[in-house]
Formats: sequence, structure tokens, C-alpha cells
Amino acid sequence: MGQARLTKIDLPDFGSPVEEPLLTGATYALRLSRLRAAMAEHGFQAVVIYGDREHVANISWATGYDPRFEEALLVVTQDQRPVLFAGNEGFPYAECALGDFDRVLWQPLSLMGQSRHKMRPLLDELRDAGLRKGMRIGLAGWKGFESDAGVFDPDWLEAPHYLVKALEAFGTVSNAALLFMHPESGLRSVNEVEQLACFEYAATRTSSAIRRFILNAKPGMSEYEAVRNMTLDGYPQSVHINMCAGPRAKYGLPSPSTRKIEQGDPIVVGFGLMGALNCRAGFMVANASQLPPSISDYVEKLVAPYFEAAASWYDTIGIGVEGGAVYDAVMSRLGDPFFGIGLNPGHLIHLDEWVHSPVKKHSIQKFRSGMAVQCDIIPATGTDYFMSNIEDGIALADEPLRNTFAKLYPEAWSRIMARRDFMAQSLGIVLKPEILPFSNIAGWLPPFWQSPAMAMTRK
Repeated sequence: MGQARLTKIDLPDFGSPVEEPLLTGATYALRLSRLRAAMAEHGFQAVVIYGDREHVANISWATGYDPRFEEALLVVTQDQRPVLFAGNEGFPYAECALGDFDRVLWQPLSLMGQSRHKMRPLLDELRDAGLRKGMRIGLAGWKGFESDAGVFDPDWLEAPHYLVKALEAFGTVSNAALLFMHPESGLRSVNEVEQLACFEYAATRTSSAIRRFILNAKPGMSEYEAVRNMTLDGYPQSVHINMCAGPRAKYGLPSPSTRKIEQGDPIVVGFGLMGALNCRAGFMVANASQLPPSISDYVEKLVAPYFEAAASWYDTIGIGVEGGAVYDAVMSRLGDPFFGIGLNPGHLIHLDEWVHSPVKKHSIQKFRSGMAVQCDIIPATGTDYFMSNIEDGIALADEPLRNTFAKLYPEAWSRIMARRDFMAQSLGIVLKPEILPFSNIAGWLPPFWQSPAMAMTRK
């Protein structure tokens, strides 16, 4: 392939989903079997999952229930039906979930000021849910502590103190987050075909929203006005929209405001739904001549090597590939301190935007079929060159999984095949057969947002 360059590229319309793929009760039944097998393998007689409005992924994976206003608990043992603890508002809402579990109204999970008149002691409720003295209990919050060497501390517990103390009355308590989130073997790291189809559905929506934003954002619009062009429709979000232009853009994460977008502004936009996130960054100009003279080589100095690194990420990743190899492919091009790469160049994604990452220096953890992965390489230069950004999601699927996906979800499969063709024919990025691009803007990088037809390629 040739060197990265800026050229006119026609970004096709890959279409929008007509049918929404959904999980079924059978999926959750199989997940419960997998969870119990993992519990036995790791020596846990019980696992308790804590969830709240932000940290829904583990408990939702197991039950289909996503906490809204309140926290929630799920108790899983080997010989009793799982029990979901919910508050006043979550208890009836849990009827919508498709998982197999009993419900318990435990009112301290409710918001402050609401009634507690039906409250029973937590120890009694936990005992009724199947906990017994002498158990080894795994507690899954939303993460755990790992050293730079990847050593996980099982005694570092990410859950409320009251819950930890109650569980310790029954036995030893260890952090069980890796049961779900280990970057190679976690229960949420490898997905069913149904879950992958849901992720493609979400990614089609997020990426199309980012495309609409870039094509319609103009100087003189407020940031709020520009975001309205994304045409959001209520699908559950995984993160706040991060969109800002001008002085705040260097921080990446701020939400939009009433500030007017100005000619020449650096600008960034990111949008995430449960299962997908897309982000882009650039300048609100038509070409390099409209940039300050000191950064007129923006494309040559930053965007071109960045695009080459992202293309190399796609070249390298695949089933059986070690995370360290993907890291080296990126950092061999962006290792200069100028690029300011501080986060892992790629990670696993699920209902939460970041599950874990096998992509780090010297990592021997391997990518597996069924994984959903983000190309997420962030060059935070800390200079007037600002940044560039391609953040899109893929799935890795071996031949049997690909055949099943194509058979069950032909509409999504046609989009995936069209995206692969676009990346090969227009961008010069030829994907391995197992790589399924989920984004409608896969690999598309326009540095100058007043000329979005001009994008990077290495053909």
C-alpha cells in the first residue's frame, strides 16, 4: 500500500437498520450456565453482582435488567434461582428483563426520602437468596485494581461498604470483576452472535449520527445546534455526548454548550450507545491554508502518520493475534512523544464503552472470535496541532460465526460486506476475513470539516 495522503473520497451511504435484533430468554439461560461454570472453575460458591445507573454492564449481561435511578444487586449460587435486589422503582421495572431470576424489593436501594417500610435486614435477604456461612463469595462491581504488570488484587473491592460488610458475615469475599471482564477469557469479552448483531445495530446508529454531525456542522452554529443534526432518538446511551469546539476541544470530553462554532476551531465529537461508540476530531476549515501558519502542515505532521497507524491497527488485528503485536503496530508509527499516546490503542467494548484491553506493551493476551473491539487511538499532542481521531468498532468472527451471522442477520451482513469493500477500494485497508466493521464511517477520516469529501487514504 502507498503512503497516507489526502484525497477526494465518496463515503457511501451504507444504510440504516430496518429490523432491531434482540436478545431472548434463551440467551440469558445460556449465560447463567456459563456463569455457574466459571464460578466453579474459580472456586466461588456464590457471586454477587453490584450495578447502578452508570455501571450496568455486568448485571445487565446476566439478567437483561439495567438499573435506572437506583442501584441493584444480583445473587447467584449453584443450586438456587438467582435473586435480583431492586428498589421501589426498579422492582416493577425488572419485569421487563428477560433473564431468569426472582425479584426482591429491598428498599434501601431506593432514592433518599422514599419509603422503607417493607425493609428487611440485608443479612436475612441474602440468606434467603442462598448465601451460607463459610462460602467463598465473588463480588463483581465495575472494575478492580491491576498493576502495570497486570497483577490483579482480589482484595480491592469496587462496591459499597455496607454490601462488603454484609457479605463478609457469610465468608470470604474477593473481587470477581475479571470473571466478566478479563480481556481474554471474561464472560463479556466473547459475545454470542445475537449480542454482536445488537452491537452492529447500535454502531450503525452512532456512526451515522457522527456522519450527520460532520456533514452539517458550520461556523456560526452553537454546539447545541450542531448536535441536533445527529437526530438522536432515545436508544440507551453508554456515555454523555462529548462535543466541543474551540478552546475546550483539547480536553476531548466536555459536553456541548451554547458557544458558537467559529471558523478555524479545533472540533471533536463522540457519541456512544450501549454497545458502540464513534468519535472524530479535526478543524473547522476547508483546507490547510485556513489554519494558522504554524500548523499548516497539520496533515503531514499529525494526520498522515496517525492514519497510517490506524490502518496498521486494522492490518494487524485478528483472531489469535497478541495484544502486544497490535500495540507495536501502532506505536512504531506514533511512539514519538509529540503524539501523546497515553491510553491503550484499542480495547474491548460491550454495553459499557470500555471493558478491558489486551492492547498494551508486551501483552501476550490473544484476540478471540466473538470479541467486539474498538479502534481507539488518541493522539493528545497538547499543542496547537490539536489531535486527529478515528474511533470505530469491529467484531472478530471465525468462519462458523460469520456463516451464522450472515444467515440470521442478512440486512446487517450486507452492510458489513459493503463497509469491507469501501475500506479496501477507497481507503487501501484490506481486512482479514474475520474482521467485521460495524461502523458506517469505518476508517473515514476527514481532517477539514468544511471539506468532508477530502479524507485520508493510503491507496
